[in-house]
Amino acid sequence: MKKALALAKEAARAGEIPVGCVIVSPEGEIIGEGRNRREQGRDATAHAEVEAIRQACQRLGTWRLEGCALYVTLEPCPMCAGAIINARIPTVVYGAREEKSGSCGSVIDLFSENYGFHPRVYGGVLKEACAAELRSFFEQRR
Repeated sequence: MKKALALAKEAARAGEIPVGCVIVSPEGEIIGEGRNRREQGRDATAHAEVEAIRQACQRLGTWRLEGCALYVTLEPCPMCAGAIINARIPTVVYGAREEKSGSCGSVIDLFSENYGFHPRVYGGVLKEACAAELRSFFEQRR
């Protein structure tokens, strides 16, 4: 999660909402990382999780990320939760809750729906540091 937080800080320095994500292989190696790049790429799908999933799939040469764990600083949105389900990532760890679009329980729990794949979710890891990064970013923007 510390690496994901470093990526979130990098995103903030670039003027992006500070969200960072890493995907770790079953052996404990980071195989994918990402940060928000929506403004930079002018792309609504350029979320940290999507970027990390793409990189991990390329690295492993498969769309199935079975046995991997995804660490992200902010609770995934519906799009990212869908990508996690489709990539078959069995473990999701997030920092801060997202009350407006969080799809691991804050607004909806997409992982409990009948999609045939249900990752284990662990929320609140380094939540204070993750939330502080977001608060600081939005305070500076106001």
